[in-house]
Amino acid sequence: MKSARVLREKMASGKPVIGMMCTNHFWLQLIELAMTAGLDYIIVDLEHQDHGSTLVSDACMIGRLTNFPVLIRPARTDRESIRLAVDAGPCGLLCPMVNTVDQMDEIQAGAFMPPRGERRPGGMGNQWVSDFNYSTWKTEVEDDLIIWPQIESLAGLNNCEQIANHPLCTSLAIGPYDLSARLGCCWNPGDPLMVNARERLHQAAKAAGKLMWMIGDGPTNVQLGYRLLCVAEPFYLLKGAVTRIVDDTRAGSAISTGESTGE
Repeated sequence: MKSARVLREKMASGKPVIGMMCTNHFWLQLIELAMTAGLDYIIVDLEHQDHGSTLVSDACMIGRLTNFPVLIRPARTDRESIRLAVDAGPCGLLCPMVNTVDQMDEIQAGAFMPPRGERRPGGMGNQWVSDFNYSTWKTEVEDDLIIWPQIESLAGLNNCEQIANHPLCTSLAIGPYDLSARLGCCWNPGDPLMVNARERLHQAAKAAGKLMWMIGDGPTNVQLGYRLLCVAEPFYLLKGAVTRIVDDTRAGSAISTGESTGE
């Protein structure tokens, strides 16, 4: 799929790759917003919200037609959940709570057709391919499919080097909130336990010749050496923007009425 190749090329460019996670709310215009704002990808989050199979498939279709990368975070990583996520036609998956190499094998079984996996293709994802021969599935879908395993537990942290080196892993990813909770420092990103865990993941990805996906404040994470970034969730972006407008308006009103000087 071309959108997957586009994202892979950006990841190999050495420049920051910037995306958005759509968790609380999702509508199709967010794809247009992401494109016009200059984002490089979006993730439709199905782990915490069910946005509906038709809407998600339509979003993936728009991504394929415009060559804009649309990924999915499925609710689970068992092969059936992965199969259904791939059926929707995304260019890749952010896979939550990956703890072991065996889980990576399970993801591969759900994502790939035989003989490399056990996927039974269906859904709108069938529109990806020009025909249904295995060689076409392999070259037009599977070879470019992006898989970001998300490390969110102590088990995943302990196995991160092996997970990063799994052939299916395109980039290693972190779930900082869940990981910090399991480390006993929820939510304190500056805690030494969290800093050390984050650095271990970063080094594991580097040693495997891969990037590490990092979510949070973009400028700060660039300074820390991360290049594969998720900088926003639309609901919180909107909340922050509205709050700033209200605060600025109240401050301007106070100045114009002389409240700030006590007049």
